[in-house]
Amino acid sequence: MLTKAYIPYRGYYSTPFCRWQGTMANENSIKLGATTAQQWLKKNNIDPMILDYMYLGITIAQHHLFYSHTWASAMLVDGQKDLPALMINQACTTSTTCIHLGAINIEVGTYDTAFALMADRCSNGPHTIWPNPLGPGGEVESENWMMDNFNRDPWAGQKMIQTAENVARELGTTREECDAVTLRRYEQYQDALANDRAFQKRYMFPPEVRVSRKKTVLVEEDEGVTPTSAEGLARLKPVEPEGVHTFGAQTFPADGNCGIIVTTRDKARELSADPKIEIQVVSYGFARAKKGYMAMAPVPASEMALKHAGITVKDLKAVKTHQPFAVNDINMATKMGMDVNWMNNYGNSMIYGHPQGPTAGRIIIEMLEEVVMLGGGYALWAGCAAGDTAAAMVFKVG
Repeated sequence: MLTKAYIPYRGYYSTPFCRWQGTMANENSIKLGATTAQQWLKKNNIDPMILDYMYLGITIAQHHLFYSHTWASAMLVDGQKDLPALMINQACTTSTTCIHLGAINIEVGTYDTAFALMADRCSNGPHTIWPNPLGPGGEVESENWMMDNFNRDPWAGQKMIQTAENVARELGTTREECDAVTLRRYEQYQDALANDRAFQKRYMFPPEVRVSRKKTVLVEEDEGVTPTSAEGLARLKPVEPEGVHTFGAQTFPADGNCGIIVTTRDKARELSADPKIEIQVVSYGFARAKKGYMAMAPVPASEMALKHAGITVKDLKAVKTHQPFAVNDINMATKMGMDVNWMNNYGNSMIYGHPQGPTAGRIIIEMLEEVVMLGGGYALWAGCAAGDTAAAMVFKVG
């Protein structure tokens, strides 16, 4: 259990997410993430000189990836101080790891204030060529960072969607259950758009994106969300033969970035938009499910985080998840005694996409805002990641 790490209220932001090959498709996510975070700090009158360390969460190679963390941290402070940084890649739980590393270093007194910056661009992902001098004719081996890894885990030997279908078969999940959860998530997302997007405007920061040599635009809303209805879902065919997931019942790749300050209790009060609201980082959990069953992993990760926090599911005010496939939440709700329709108010990554690095960060930010609106309490975030892994975190809003 952690006792000394806090997040200032509104000491965080997320950009809207854009479906891949959308408006953010041609921006280097390292540069866009750093410049967006810098603009957000300036708008909120937060001096970047307070930062002692930075974590850059990124999972898809961009130009200058080798220097990504040091380049981004230098841009963040505009070269006015020497800000150390570390690059983190843990697929869709990357944000959680960045927050946790900041929290444990504050816990042991290594530094006072860290910034977790997570940025990814699934669009225009790299195609890597590997030397293969011993191959037939010395022909090279190649890897498409996005599609090749979606379509085959080199350890499990399966597509990601096949791991979800494995869980659905073991659990006995039906196509109708998956469609019902998908529709519920879409309806919850509509709540985030109500009253001129009042909920999203609590945390969302529009990045300035260059779309041509002479033109930039502000991306103010999520881009590429598919209108969803029961009738529309029913018309879709399963992606895998005899499977229960259609393209409607799974997430999609996206582009975006987000940032979160992690600091001491006193500094969090100083930086908070409302000093009466405290957000404590309480605990962390991790897990790896059996081979080829990725959607199962959030349950043991959540159980670990709850155990370390000293609470149970009954103590939670809100639960949010990274849900790449509908069965993820069905499995979690079934095994942990939750109402699947109560989880993920205001939507989640199944509806607005996942840029991987910042995916968990945005969902955590939404969860914190929800619990503030509910008057405080404990909140649990959980999500799976490539390789049948998962992470979870408990926060307390008071």
